[in-house]
Amino acid sequence: MTSDPLSLADVDDEQLEALARHWRARAARGEKDAYGIAHSLEVELRSRARASRRAALTYTAPVPPRPWWHVWRRLVSRRQNPEGGR
Repeated sequence: MTSDPLSLADVDDEQLEALARHWRARAARGEKDAYGIAHSLEVELRSRARASRRAALTYTAPVPPRPWWHVWRRLVSRRQNPEGGR
């Protein structure tokens, strides 16, 4: 047995999920220490999920708002000059 504890960074997502399920089941059976271990594994899973979703997001530039008053300007000019001239 090695003296180094297992780092969660060395565990891939599938193994981490399996470990979390395993420790959650042990906690459900009443093991006192299993709840804390399951909780920390689940926290790591959620953290990884947030990071991967954040990486998948792409920035889209906001669309500039359309000036609403131009509509009124056109309506007023049509009423004043019905032939279509400006």
